[in-house]
Amino acid sequence: MEQFKNWLGHPKELYNLVRFKMGGSKTVMLKMDEDSLSDSLRLCYQYLNQISWTYSIVVQVLEGELRHVLCIFYLVLRALDTVEDDMTINLETKIPMLQNFHSYLYQPDWRFMDSNDKHKQVLEDFPTISFEFRKLAKVYQDVIADICHKMGLGMAEFLEKKVESEKDWDKYCHYVAGLVGIGVSQLLSASKLEDSIVCQDTELANSVGIFLQKTNIIQDYLEDQLEGREFWPQEVCSKYVKTVSDLAKPENIDKAVQCMNELITNVLHHIPDILTCLSQLKTQSVFNFCAIPQVMAIATLAACYNNQQVFRGVVKIRKGQAVTLVMNATNIQAVKAIIYQYMEEIYQKIPSTDPSSSKTQQIITSIRSVTLPRGGLVSRTHYSPIYLSCVMLLAALSWQYLSMVSKMVEEHVHTGEN
Repeated sequence: MEQFKNWLGHPKELYNLVRFKMGGSKTVMLKMDEDSLSDSLRLCYQYLNQISWTYSIVVQVLEGELRHVLCIFYLVLRALDTVEDDMTINLETKIPMLQNFHSYLYQPDWRFMDSNDKHKQVLEDFPTISFEFRKLAKVYQDVIADICHKMGLGMAEFLEKKVESEKDWDKYCHYVAGLVGIGVSQLLSASKLEDSIVCQDTELANSVGIFLQKTNIIQDYLEDQLEGREFWPQEVCSKYVKTVSDLAKPENIDKAVQCMNELITNVLHHIPDILTCLSQLKTQSVFNFCAIPQVMAIATLAACYNNQQVFRGVVKIRKGQAVTLVMNATNIQAVKAIIYQYMEEIYQKIPSTDPSSSKTQQIITSIRSVTLPRGGLVSRTHYSPIYLSCVMLLAALSWQYLSMVSKMVEEHVHTGEN
């Protein structure tokens, strides 16, 4: 019932959710001939869907062999990330695994059966993933193996040291996500769907990847604390509390929110790079693939900003909201309009007493100047009584169907997973 009330509060999202499930997804998602897939590749897509509904949708907007390449790329890095995330693996085992993980891609029988992580299936059945990896063209294999190697080394480095400064934060996020952005740009160029210029500016690709990772780190603060992981920079946190873990204490909630607002302000500085990156893309399916995670992350930042719930539970964007973003983020002007909308949302929530308020206002003003939609300000959508009545009727007729859909998309909608 709570989900139903939530939909009624956002009728356009309800409409888009129904339209998406009843065929609207075809506007951005290209149909895949599952009968043409090998059993092992079909299993890879099954793992992808189980691990990340969001990324599964994003991959489905791609065409041709690139779809399979990015599916395998994700699963390889998800397996590597699972090793890093699993706090039950001792460092004597974990560090060599991370450093040598790229070599396992060429070992047909390598698997790891001692993980307790929620995504352990990608380690237990790694032979299926590595088999499909070795079927890829060499140009793709080389990129994936190289990124996997560099990422593993970086992860191992940060197992033995903490994220102390903002510089450390950028470095860690480079290892676990910036490299992903660089790898994706190289794979896009290798596919010939995009020009070589896309992979030449590695700093730009790195910044786009870092943006997604920083958003995840902010959103996942409580989950990481419960699992014994810390990725918020101590340099920033020490302005408000003694340790990163102190932010979770109820008596520190106001300072915790102020600390988070400062970090979100840091993340917003990557948005101009996102716009530059997206403006270079020429292929529609590639644009959709790259734009969707970015707008979801921006929506997530808006949901987290000045929100105490980040330190008490899970903050996520609505399913209808996610679907609306998937359907709308199809060109650079639409993306600019979406960014403008969420910058306005954050701007309206900036507390005058927040220590970072002036910096937040400054970066948002800068972003708004380059995302102002053509024709001026975008007014809020007003729905007529007739429209609302139709939506209510549609909701009533579709309630049973939507309940089933809700179970299918129950997974938390994360931005910019590896």
